[in-house]
Amino acid sequence: FMQKKIAVINDLSGYGRCSLTVAIPVLSAMGHQCCPIPTAILSNHTEFPVYFFDDYTEKMTTYTDKWKELGLSFDAIATGFLGSEAQIGIVMEIVQKLKAEKTFVVVDPVMGDHGRRYATYTQLMCEAMGALCAQADVITPNLTEAAFLLDLDYASLSGGGKEGLELARALSEGGRRSVVLTGVSSGEGMVGAACYDRASGRAGLVMAPRVEGEYHGTGDIFASVLTGGLVGGMELEQAAAL
Repeated sequence: FMQKKIAVINDLSGYGRCSLTVAIPVLSAMGHQCCPIPTAILSNHTEFPVYFFDDYTEKMTTYTDKWKELGLSFDAIATGFLGSEAQIGIVMEIVQKLKAEKTFVVVDPVMGDHGRRYATYTQLMCEAMGALCAQADVITPNLTEAAFLLDLDYASLSGGGKEGLELARALSEGGRRSVVLTGVSSGEGMVGAACYDRASGRAGLVMAPRVEGEYHGTGDIFASVLTGGLVGGMELEQAAAL
């Protein structure tokens, strides 16, 4: 039995369960090997009032060059929060460098929430993220990020299930990639994702009861479980439901 290997490009926060500190244990628990490519090292995530931050951008190319030199191969590459336009460009190069015929790429286009860009994000970074998404086999935007990628007015979106399925189809760019659109609502107190599977051309909803509150790192957990499920042979909706 050969463990599947997943290269995960994200930051490492020492305190606060998010990014690599959730990807590593989740993928390990699913029976896979998580191979981290750190984008930055933080003492704790940035929602705390103070934090230490060490940018790893300049080291990422040299780091992954050694993997290429060793001839290492990966079943999947997954990307999360990225800190600059330059870093997004480097990640695009890394994807091309490490991607083999069997490798699929999952991009979580982390840009904003609740209709607003994150404070660190510029319009140019959002455009660069769109170019990275073009390299993906699966993308996992929320409604805000879907609006950015499709150049829509977020305020005009209802977030309902039928609209979510239409957005997921539009985000697939004619079936070139699969889409899991998160933050879709359906019925009283239900929230989940609209999925478009490029392999089957099928679109469907996966829903669960809404839990009120803000929980940092849930998107990282979701993307990790989804990637782990897909690497393990699950269908897109099955992995999203898990």
